[in-house]
Amino acid sequence: MDSTATASLASLWGEVSGTQPDPDLWVVIATLAAAVAVVTPHALWRVSRNAITIAHEGGHGLVALLTGRTLTGIRLHSDTSGLTVSRGKPHGIGMILTAAAGYTAPPLLGLGGAALLGAGRITLLLWLATALLLAMLVMIRNAYGALTMLVTGGLFVLVSWLAGPQVQAAFAYAVVWFLLIGGVRPAFELQAKRARGGAGDSDADQLSRLTHVPAGLWFFLFHAVSLCSLIGGGRWLLET
Repeated sequence: MDSTATASLASLWGEVSGTQPDPDLWVVIATLAAAVAVVTPHALWRVSRNAITIAHEGGHGLVALLTGRTLTGIRLHSDTSGLTVSRGKPHGIGMILTAAAGYTAPPLLGLGGAALLGAGRITLLLWLATALLLAMLVMIRNAYGALTMLVTGGLFVLVSWLAGPQVQAAFAYAVVWFLLIGGVRPAFELQAKRARGGAGDSDADQLSRLTHVPAGLWFFLFHAVSLCSLIGGGRWLLET
């Protein structure tokens, strides 16, 4: 590799791994308000929840791989549901962690993103998110899912490569706020659906069968993770 290419790679790595200035407080507040605005009204949530589903199914898939299971495919559906299929032992810690990863993934990703933003790593956050989306795209097994991933991943690529620092900062903060706030709502929705007699094979029910721990305690875990992530991540974001 010649010296020019080496210098270019070193410059690129320095840009990605370096720190960027924190945005003004009004930007942080505005992106918080925008996240609340797309999560609270049912009509907007019906659309924006697709992004939470990406994080949910991505969490299942990533943990399946990390625990030694074989990930065979991920599907995203237009009703904002999803399905992640992996092969391996139908019981044991790997299966338990994989099942538990769905509802905990969005808020934990938001918490990790808040930590990066709190450290001024805006560019690194955007590149890591883009890499995860591209890796997940390879495992998508239906047309709607592929379209959703292409649109979402394409947006991250455009912002990462073409937008200026202020736009990148606002976009990164909006995404992290959305994961933190949007990560709270799905477990409550699922719990309400189960109370009406639906969703009998939810993640909580699968975990209950795997561990013989009541589904209600798994819901407690989902709520605890999402609310603690929101509180902790929100503090990091507002302190920047």
